[in-house]
Amino acid sequence: MRDFAASVLLTAALLPAGAAAADTITVTDITGRTVQVEGPVEKVILGEGRQIYFTAALDTEEPFRRVVGWRDDFEKADNDGYHQYLEKYPEMAELPTFGGMKDGTFDVEQAVALDPDVIILNIDAKAATEEGGYIEKLEKVGIPVVFIDFREKPMAHTEPSMRIIGKLYDKEEQAEAFIRFRAEEIAKVTDRLAAEKDLKRPVVFMERAGGYSDDCCMSFGNENFGMMVELAGGTNMASNIIPGTFGTVNPEQIIASNPDHVIVTGANWDLYVPGGAWVGVGSGADPEVTSEKLANLMERPGFTGVKAVQEGNVHAIWHQFYNSPYQFVAIQQIAKWLNPDLFADIDPDATFKELHDRFLPIDYRPGYFVSLKSDG
Repeated sequence: MRDFAASVLLTAALLPAGAAAADTITVTDITGRTVQVEGPVEKVILGEGRQIYFTAALDTEEPFRRVVGWRDDFEKADNDGYHQYLEKYPEMAELPTFGGMKDGTFDVEQAVALDPDVIILNIDAKAATEEGGYIEKLEKVGIPVVFIDFREKPMAHTEPSMRIIGKLYDKEEQAEAFIRFRAEEIAKVTDRLAAEKDLKRPVVFMERAGGYSDDCCMSFGNENFGMMVELAGGTNMASNIIPGTFGTVNPEQIIASNPDHVIVTGANWDLYVPGGAWVGVGSGADPEVTSEKLANLMERPGFTGVKAVQEGNVHAIWHQFYNSPYQFVAIQQIAKWLNPDLFADIDPDATFKELHDRFLPIDYRPGYFVSLKSDG
């Protein structure tokens, strides 16, 4: 034993100065916290299953290689996307799943047993995480928590979030390549709009998860899809009604605003609301089915007489653009709906396919957008 100890001490003495510290990664997360993580990270718990959207964009060859656990929301929130990944990576079904911080079902003991290098959480879980004392409990056993954000302020936080994850995963070059691609594709819209001297901005009502419940109507303020509408050349109807990122408007407000376009977000939510009125756009969705469900939603009070419905300017778009680093595809599609002549040469499906071809481990399957206007 003495010989072994001496050997360890000798090895340590021969290491170059600072070698041990080189394994410690320091990041400033989206909340401004300075966090030290032993890295590069080899074992991670994803605070949301949908965080596979960014993990797959960095670990393209083996998207689940460092995931030791994740929240149980992916299959429920994006059933079609989940099953597309499952086809190629059946082992993902065996990953341990967690409840959420916000609903108090996160199991600290289970997380400790998995011995992750880091837990990555969305910023919307921060308040509940602090109230439950989770950060302190996890820090005591050497598990750091890092917050990222693609939902609350995605247009401001996507780039720094991708850089944080790229640094943790030792995939900084891949993260920068993704960021450049995203910026270039957004600029194809914003640069062209900036050059238009007499740009007319149609009024757009963004309905969040239309048909998910019988209530009407969830929407977006000046962030998330609300800001995407503005970047795409429209005026977000709810920007003066909803003070934060998310909120609700009533049917009377829709009638009074008489929007030029209505865009409903949707996905396959059959595990959340079986047989619901939601519009199941997403990976490989059938456009005949989704357009029929979209048309049915426009028969609700508050929609039947508005300009958008009368002129057929009603559309549905994949809900998960609101919670992933792929928002640039949504910006292109919204811009094409609002100004089809100006963006006649823009093909959002081709953009999304290129994203898949360059960064993702699965093939692109169209179905993420549908419009009631035949040329939409």
